[in-house]
Order: sequence, then structure tokens, then C-alpha cells
Amino acid sequence: MNEEINQQEQPIEFKYCVSVKFKGSKKAYTFGCNDQTLKYGDKVVVETVRGIELGELISDIRDSKEHNISIALKPIIRKASINDLRQHQSNIDEIPELMRKCRKCIEDVQLDMNLISAEYTLDRTKVIFSYVADERVDFRELLKLLAATFKCRIELRQIGPRDKAKIIGGLGCCGMETCCSRFLDDFDIVSINMAKNQLLALNTAKLSGQCGKLMCCLKYEDDTYKELRAGLPKLNTIVYYNNEKFRITSMNILNNTVRISNKENALDLTVDELKNILPETKEEVDIKE
Repeated sequence: MNEEINQQEQPIEFKYCVSVKFKGSKKAYTFGCNDQTLKYGDKVVVETVRGIELGELISDIRDSKEHNISIALKPIIRKASINDLRQHQSNIDEIPELMRKCRKCIEDVQLDMNLISAEYTLDRTKVIFSYVADERVDFRELLKLLAATFKCRIELRQIGPRDKAKIIGGLGCCGMETCCSRFLDDFDIVSINMAKNQLLALNTAKLSGQCGKLMCCLKYEDDTYKELRAGLPKLNTIVYYNNEKFRITSMNILNNTVRISNKENALDLTVDELKNILPETKEEVDIKE
């Protein structure tokens, strides 16, 4: 009996591995297969933690031994048939009706939650609803009502404002599609210190994206700004130039300029000059011509 259990627990070894992408996700997942006829662009049926789903191959098959994959791979169940593709399209067409019925159920149980998306798994054994809410929601009664309405398993996923923005999409202040819906797989931590490193005005309204959180693009250049600002003083540091006392009033790292000023005068210096002359520690320093 124990031998049978151990045999069942052993991971299945696959000769090939492939990368699969799912609709609405920019992230690729690795699956195993023994079918050497699969090729880039094929639609395949796989089982994920969400259930049976339709995915698309974004790579050709690769020898799994050459890639030294240490985790157990889930299998490609089959190459998608015409019926699979029709079922997938039918599931997409029914999304508006799923949303309408779910919103009606939410109204019936009077829950304070905002429904964002709904989708069937490929085999229609489960419906996944995503929602946002300001507080934790007790959806036990809603779950019973939804199960009775759709006659299948129900999964309710509470998502954050950044996930909501990713699903809904839109245009950012740069005029391009928001990064979260265009190419971001995961969300990194974005802090107000990143705006300070770039010497931006700390205006939360201007620094926030459509999700209401700090814009993801603040992180893109953070490492560069940290490197360029290394060894430079902070704004408002007092310096002496030509025996006059000045205060650093502005700094443009990318343009390589620094403005120092006092009540009588304002001068522009280069960042490179300032960086080379300033000692590493001291708030008040002498700058020689």
C-alpha cells in the first residue's frame, strides 16, 4: 500500500517543456509535454490552480533536461480542438451575463463590494469573480446564492486597486497605455523616497496613477538617480562660492546643472563640478573656481 502511495506522489517526467501564456496575463508559465508536434502559437488545454484553462504556446518545445527544471511540471492536457476554441469563445461571450447576474446577487445580499470581472474556466465547472472592497467582506451568503444561480463551483477573489487598474486599463499621464495593463507581471513596492530621489515635487495627486497609488514608473529610474546623486549634497545645503554664502536651490541631474542662490545673486554650476569638489561629509563647503 505504501509503495503505491509513493509511486503516485512521484512527479511525472516530461521529455519536453514549453512556455504558455494565458489571456489577460503577461507572465509565461512552464508546462511539460511529450508531444513533439507542438509549436509556437498553438492553443493548448492545461490544468492550473484555477482549473482547466486555454493557453497559447509562446515558445517551441525545449528539451527539459537541458533546462534543469527543478520543480514538478504540470502537463499539457492536449492541443486545443475546434470544440475547445468554440467553448472558450462562448465563455467570453457570456461574461456580460455573468456580471449582470452576480451584481444582482450582490444587491440581494446588500454587500458593499464592487464587481470587476467574471470568467468561466474552460470546462465551465467553475466561475471566478474578482471584486474590490474597502473592507473585508463576509460573502458566505453571497457564495450560496451564486452557487444556486450558476450551478457550479464559485471562486470570489478580492483584489487591490492596482489589480483593478491592470484589469480595466487606460491611458497614463504619458499618453501611453498604463504599464500595469501593457507589460507588468507583478507589482513592485513604490515609495515616496523614489520621488524624493528624483527631486520631484511631492504632490501626491500628480505622482499617483489611475489606481490612486504612486505611479509604477517612479521605480524605473530610481537606481539611475541614486547612482547619479551619490556624493552630492541635498537641496538647501549651504555652500561657499567666491567667498559668498549660497544655498543649493535646485538640481537637475539629467541636465548636469545645479543652481545656487542668495539674496543678491543666483548662479548655475555643473553637477560634475560640484560632485568632484565637494567633500564626502560636510554641510558647509568652499567651492573654488
